[in-house]
Amino acid sequence: MYDTMTDPQIRQSPPRRAGRLLLSALTALVLFASGVGIGWLVSSEPASLAPASLDEVAASPTTTQAQSVVPATELPPVQSPPVVDPPEIVPGDEPVADIAGAVLPAMVQIQVLDATGNEVGVGSGVIYDPSGLILTAAHVVEDSAALRVRLDDGTVLEAETVGADRPNDIAVVRVDRGALPAAALALGVPLRVGQLAIAVGSPWGLDSTVTAGIVSAVDRPLPARDGAYFVNMIQTDASINPGNSGGALVDRDGRVIGINVSIFSESGANDGVGFAVPIDRAYRVATALTAGGRFVPGLLGVTGGEAEVGATPGAVVQLVEPGSAADDAGLRTGDVITGLNGNAVTGIADLAALVRSFSAGETVVLDVIRDGETIEVGATLGAAG
Repeated sequence: MYDTMTDPQIRQSPPRRAGRLLLSALTALVLFASGVGIGWLVSSEPASLAPASLDEVAASPTTTQAQSVVPATELPPVQSPPVVDPPEIVPGDEPVADIAGAVLPAMVQIQVLDATGNEVGVGSGVIYDPSGLILTAAHVVEDSAALRVRLDDGTVLEAETVGADRPNDIAVVRVDRGALPAAALALGVPLRVGQLAIAVGSPWGLDSTVTAGIVSAVDRPLPARDGAYFVNMIQTDASINPGNSGGALVDRDGRVIGINVSIFSESGANDGVGFAVPIDRAYRVATALTAGGRFVPGLLGVTGGEAEVGATPGAVVQLVEPGSAADDAGLRTGDVITGLNGNAVTGIADLAALVRSFSAGETVVLDVIRDGETIEVGATLGAAG
């Protein structure tokens, strides 16, 4: 296994199930020796507002059958999303309220239906194209028989999945409705640890819920959903719970900086450690899906480890796969990779996650320490499986 740890000690969880208990909607992706899991926030059943306890929360009866649903017609071909300008937000005494008011019209609730038409789960989504394209999490829609989307004004529309990328946990859904309010995406905008972060979604089925916090970390390497490699995530302490999956993480300018997908929790409830797919990667995945293809992540072709104690932090190359991008670039065993395209690499997980954020065929520049000297090495990435 290349571009990852030699022995990451990762176990994948059982598949998602919709059950009577709301907490069963939170499935563990990986379990470390400590017993702490990273849970992918699968869509949740609607919650009673007065649960008896944290151990057992009864789901309230579904109300979707009474809603007026606009039938889906033959949907038009997908076009490249237009550029959406950020909303005009006048600085005031209540910045979170001002931001929420500006972005909520572009946020939706996604209702997951089974083959009989019953609602079995709820997730969140972000309209990013006025023609009806919606970003969400792949795990929200992947087992659905049908979908409905509830707009911020209460309108319910039938929807379909354009495509889903399981490893990156990003999917695109569309509805047959034009001139929708769309969110601005913070593409190419660098994030700062400590900056304001606002999560918008439908935790426990409670639509249009807004929570606020900060960006706790950027480029946090975490195992992908399949557990085979690492991807970079935004970490936030904004409250995220089951049902928030697919919703937006927004900055103080009302731009979407990430798509919320998971939490780190011992209890199954929010512990203030949530994760979002960075919007640049989410958008690239979405663009590939809407074009009828898939995002093919890059592959460098190395196995590595961590730098020795006291040495410059980096990923130590232990093996170079013959014929790989690393081999073609001239990387050698013993090289220490400390950066990629200006991003610091402090270990092999960092390197693996950064490489996977680029697509196959892209050229990256690596900062490498070799024989005590720092050099730059260009590498054209191969295609990961």
